[in-house]
Amino acid sequence: MISERKVLQKLGCVLVLLAMTALALAQPEGMKTYYFVLLLKGTHRDQDQATAERIQAGHLANIERLHGEGKLDLAGPFLDDGEWRGLFILNVESEEQARALLATDPAISSGRLRYQIHPWLGKKGASLR
Repeated sequence: MISERKVLQKLGCVLVLLAMTALALAQPEGMKTYYFVLLLKGTHRDQDQATAERIQAGHLANIERLHGEGKLDLAGPFLDDGEWRGLFILNVESEEQARALLATDPAISSGRLRYQIHPWLGKKGASLR
């Protein structure tokens, strides 16, 4: 039978390991995890002009809404007409939340755009100059 002392020693070791793991996973002071979203050309870009314009208007309205809610810190298109169409920096707590927000974008739900999500560590509250 294991003595109470040995159980307490083992429990102490487990607690130390858990504390060390938590410290290792903690973000550096002043830093925050954001979600960098790369917007790419989608597989369904053959809409007529009126439909494409309506989708784009919805896309821009969605960007404004997300920014107003404090969930989108940065957004914009790339200007070279390549495969990469634009980017978002989402200010949410998880990739699942990021995916849920992206599902509300008409350009994504219509297939005009697709995306890649990358967790990104940045200085909390940083801005462009």
